[in-house]
Amino acid sequence: MNLKPLADRVIVKDVEVEEKTNGGIILSAQSQEKPQIAEVVAVGPGGLVDGNDVKMTVSVGQKVIVSKYAGTEVKIDDEKLNIVKLNDILAIVD
Repeated sequence: MNLKPLADRVIVKDVEVEEKTNGGIILSAQSQEKPQIAEVVAVGPGGLVDGNDVKMTVSVGQKVIVSKYAGTEVKIDDEKLNIVKLNDILAIVD
């Protein structure tokens, strides 16, 4: 299945997180925080949203930092994706 985001929406996929601390302690899945760094999978067209013209500033393949509890999680073809608004993306990771 193929997802195409609408308006100012962006589809992101979480980047794998470290399973060990700096001291070498292995963390269980429950103790790990939700990752905030994600990879952009698809970008909506932008345009007129709530009376404002929105220009999309991210592109597919970029790594971004997403607000901690933002978006809607979906599972497509056994892959967990998150659909967020452009303003829920806080930064681009270079």
